[in-house]
Amino acid sequence: MSYLIGIDLGTSSLKGILLNRAGEIVTIKQEEYELITPQTGYSEQDPDVWTDALEQVIQQIIQEIPDAAERTEGISFSGQMHSLVLLGQEGRPLRPAILWNDVRTTPQCRNIMERAGQEVISITKNRALEGFTLPKILWVKEHEPEVWQQTTSFLLPKDYAGFYLTGNQQMDYSDAAGTLLLDVGKRTWSETIATLFELPLNIFPKLVNSSAAIGLVKPELAKHLGFTADVMVYAGGADNACAALGAGITREGMALASIGTSGVFLSYEKGSQADYHGDLHYFNHAAENAYYSMGVTLSAGYSLNWFKDTFAADKTYEELLHNLGDMPIGADGLLFSPYIMGERTPYADSQIRGSFIGMDARHTLDHFTRSVIEGITFSLKESQYIMTQHAKKAIETIISVGGGSKNKHWLQLQADIFDTTVTTLTSEQGPALGAAMIAAVGAGWYKDISECSKALVHYSDHYTPIPENVADYQRLYQVYQQVYPATKNICHELSDLS
Repeated sequence: MSYLIGIDLGTSSLKGILLNRAGEIVTIKQEEYELITPQTGYSEQDPDVWTDALEQVIQQIIQEIPDAAERTEGISFSGQMHSLVLLGQEGRPLRPAILWNDVRTTPQCRNIMERAGQEVISITKNRALEGFTLPKILWVKEHEPEVWQQTTSFLLPKDYAGFYLTGNQQMDYSDAAGTLLLDVGKRTWSETIATLFELPLNIFPKLVNSSAAIGLVKPELAKHLGFTADVMVYAGGADNACAALGAGITREGMALASIGTSGVFLSYEKGSQADYHGDLHYFNHAAENAYYSMGVTLSAGYSLNWFKDTFAADKTYEELLHNLGDMPIGADGLLFSPYIMGERTPYADSQIRGSFIGMDARHTLDHFTRSVIEGITFSLKESQYIMTQHAKKAIETIISVGGGSKNKHWLQLQADIFDTTVTTLTSEQGPALGAAMIAAVGAGWYKDISECSKALVHYSDHYTPIPENVADYQRLYQVYQQVYPATKNICHELSDLS
């Protein structure tokens, strides 16, 4: 039996799955690591923790499944987007990686948009936000000129892992799209942006497709890891692109609603002609010559975690949500906005804060719980609204993953708020499965991602919208849309006072 390994290089851990030729996940291994937070707003990681975790996960897989040593044909990656790895002459990192959730670059983002905002949006399809790679590069240029002078190339995390295994440097289009340096439509590095911000093109890595073979695992490293035969490495993709693959988002009409700590609403795009004017992220997909649009809720599952820890710490999540289906739509006039850590889509406002509106003496814990769930889902609805109303995009099916897929009442609530059929997966392996799918296409197990998806991604329950609920939620959503403009100035003034 032949195998492939899919690696998801995340923010807090590295996960590896072993996939066999029958499409079965044979084993899963995971190693955690820490963030470096030298001061408020800073978030960094030593790239060595990624490669240490990568070695441990591969060795654990081979230890459990001994014939994987000889029969593993390939490895590919999913990786946290945007995070900046700067390399010097010897290919060693010059400083810790600056991660996607680092927010020190607000001045650089402001500078980008003031100097070349329309050009950046036109070329990259995205506006400058703190998470992107370009602002991080500009921060290093300004604040660490001695590091910048030594820089010979830059990579993103999963590309650094690929370089570690093979000795070759490159970046796939889906991760490059998150740098704010890629001409998304032309699929080339933008010389215009590089020139505007005085970035030498010789530090930019070669661009490749996600399923491109980038080299064999180096012989001495292969021996150290436990492999006894050649193993090809494939470029891989950005974590959101790989999560979309793992959920089968490989054709038009399909969307993904992912509720983790943050929330993502993502939809497949066939071509690069859609223009959301920077209101949504727009990136190259890991599927060849495809794209996806995406909105982000900063505090999706985190809002529920915060609510539970603050007001119902003695309850399990199952207990907290037990009466969710018994509460009326709109929680008897109680509305929650999940802006407890600011918001990304559609407002990109770091100072906006959450609120409960409409509280009165009759409201119980169950009412508040219902309003939190509805508020999280309304926030994701904002991204769907931009897609369907502004771009006239048709979404037929939404695949729900993460915390929102674990409760049948929340799934029905999603179907009613989105007014779209909501479907769950039989098994959620997320970006790691997407990485394995990329390797499967690269290795020739399937002719393309679409064929691979049909073979490996399987669906479970379906929830269809209930017309009367849809009508009620449409009216409530119109009220929800008034919350941000009504509370923006108040939140900004409170921020200034504190």
